[in-house]
Amino acid sequence: MAKTNLPLDADRLWADVMALADITDPARPYTRRSFTALFLEGRAWLARRFAEAGLATRIDTAGNLIGRIEGSDPALGVIAIGSHSDTVPAGGRFDGIAGVATGLEIVRSLREAGVQFRHTIEIIDFLAEEPSEYGLSCIGSRGMTGSLDEKMLDLAEPGGEKLRDALRRVGGDPDRLDQAIRGDIRAFLELHIEQGVVLESQSLDVGIVTSIVGIRRIEIVFQGEADHAGTTPMALRHDALVAAANTVASVRRAAEQLAAEGPDYFVATVGVLTVDPSASNIVPGRCRIIVDARTTNPALTSRFVDIIDRESTAHAAAARVTRASFATLSDGSPVACDAHLRSALSQGARGLALSETDLPSGAGHDAAFMSRISRSAMVFVPCRAGKSHAPEEWADREAITAGAAVIYQAVRDLDQSMI
Repeated sequence: MAKTNLPLDADRLWADVMALADITDPARPYTRRSFTALFLEGRAWLARRFAEAGLATRIDTAGNLIGRIEGSDPALGVIAIGSHSDTVPAGGRFDGIAGVATGLEIVRSLREAGVQFRHTIEIIDFLAEEPSEYGLSCIGSRGMTGSLDEKMLDLAEPGGEKLRDALRRVGGDPDRLDQAIRGDIRAFLELHIEQGVVLESQSLDVGIVTSIVGIRRIEIVFQGEADHAGTTPMALRHDALVAAANTVASVRRAAEQLAAEGPDYFVATVGVLTVDPSASNIVPGRCRIIVDARTTNPALTSRFVDIIDRESTAHAAAARVTRASFATLSDGSPVACDAHLRSALSQGARGLALSETDLPSGAGHDAAFMSRISRSAMVFVPCRAGKSHAPEEWADREAITAGAAVIYQAVRDLDQSMI
């Protein structure tokens, strides 16, 4: 049932979400990959909306789009709200988008209510939260928190462009990254769809996020020899894909074992597998996989990596190929959300007569990196069947508005009370 006492313009918020979602590759809805022309089109649309709402708009040297309204007491620092506008391939209309639109609507509604800000308020669209073509996620929030290093900037996409050059192309400046690092943000709040089924299954309005998993991504490359598929005897093959396939099976088996130990959360996925050359009549000469491991307990990640290191080496030897590399692409530790901000969000929900629960996040978010420089917390809203990173991703208008209203209330309270 729609809530009627929410202090936001639900229609305006929904229109923003839908308008941004419509900026997509028509052949693969809903796709707006970071660093692409469509991404820049979406950014330009957002910048116009920020300006229309009275925000001073800029792109920092880490490539983040920031809208800002100065508070009456600059010494109090910044309360920031944000998420990201890039998507996974053929992703959804709400992941990230709803969080950015929420920040914009909160600022508009607060100003229309005549609220005089003591703190400066910022809305942030972080660059490339989703894993990019450069093999790295959360690029903008890494940059803002001093976590984007030279090795990362030298990562290249399949066409050869380095991340540092792509960052420059979208308005950032890799030579002045230190200028993006912030020390003035006192609170960061992010709305996101749950990407799970807890809220929907229990008919709850919002989830107050307790913690965010740590994510490690590992690239494994196997080098064999490309040969004719018809004339090379099985005993003489050096098939890189055989080693990779057996490693994929090891990833699944090890993850299941660690997850079953409980109570800590653990999952692992191989979401990238590339074969070269990729032809039906050629024995694969090279194969690359990327493993994504997520947990609330870093000790489990260490055990998992040891297992996969050992077993991938054995699989390479059995297939008579070389394990050419075993490299960590990125590694983020689990993060606990700030208790003070969580309390403000819970109070906001109760004040609006919204039902709530505490929830951990099995997905990574910019809020995890922001916790390195600021108090950080998140609100989850229900999404249909828990579906996300797919065209079917859906969150109801009322659900997004309810979550946005919780953050609205928290921002009002924090602006008056935070020290």
